Amino acid sequence: MSTRVTTAIASALIGLGLALSGCSAPPSTPTLTVFAAASMKTTFTTLGQKFEAAHPGVKVAFNFAGAQTLSDQIIQGASADVFASANEANMKPVTDAALNASEVKLYASNQLEIAVPPSNPAKISSFADLGGKDVKLVICAVAVPCGSATQKVVAATGVVLHPVSEEQAVTDVLAKVVAGEADAGLVYRTDVIAAGSKVLGVPFPESAKAINRNTIVTLKKAPQPALAQQFVDLVMSVEGQKVLADAGFGAAG
Repeated sequence: MSTRVTTAIASALIGLGLALSGCSAPPSTPTLTVFAAASMKTTFTTLGQKFEAAHPGVKVAFNFAGAQTLSDQIIQGASADVFASANEANMKPVTDAALNASEVKLYASNQLEIAVPPSNPAKISSFADLGGKDVKLVICAVAVPCGSATQKVVAATGVVLHPVSEEQAVTDVLAKVVAGEADAGLVYRTDVIAAGSKVLGVPFPESAKAINRNTIVTLKKAPQPALAQQFVDLVMSVEGQKVLADAGFGAAG
């Protein structure tokens, strides 16, 4: 091959390389990662859909679990933009470690309610009824918000419970009641509402002694800090608060 031909081919290849390098790769889809307590699954899924509709091209990815589990994951270095806890206690380790970027905001409140199968086989009508030794009761582990609230009611009433299972997330408690594996479960009022006809709710006045206040922050190492703040703004907005109220959540204060 002549030197002239070789030079021409080399020039063509260089030109092609420059042309290709000038073509930018398609932009990746920004993903906002939200760690939220299991009790927030229904409402936050709705809010996530609203957020995506208002931010074309943005995807909201949720990690729903017990607030204690999520708090531990964040402290251990898990990547997230927003953390929404079902109480104040499980937010504290995150703020104590200075992992929050924004100040803690209270965005809702929630309280316990007894969930029983629609037929209510154990004839549960009060919190005291849960103390029966023949009652197959499922509660949350004390480390998670619903479990902490349960123990506050126990301490205030003196009722001794004999749970057959202690779960790491309130949704797991509800699932056992829905599946017929329990006569009763202590969950949140919002869980009973979300379950519809699958369970029967039994309110009890003693639940007022253990109201959980839900908290939310943006995180210091958030990959999407601007989107994180915008999501928190949505939760705190009139629109966001209506979604929460419609699901049965109380006011934050």
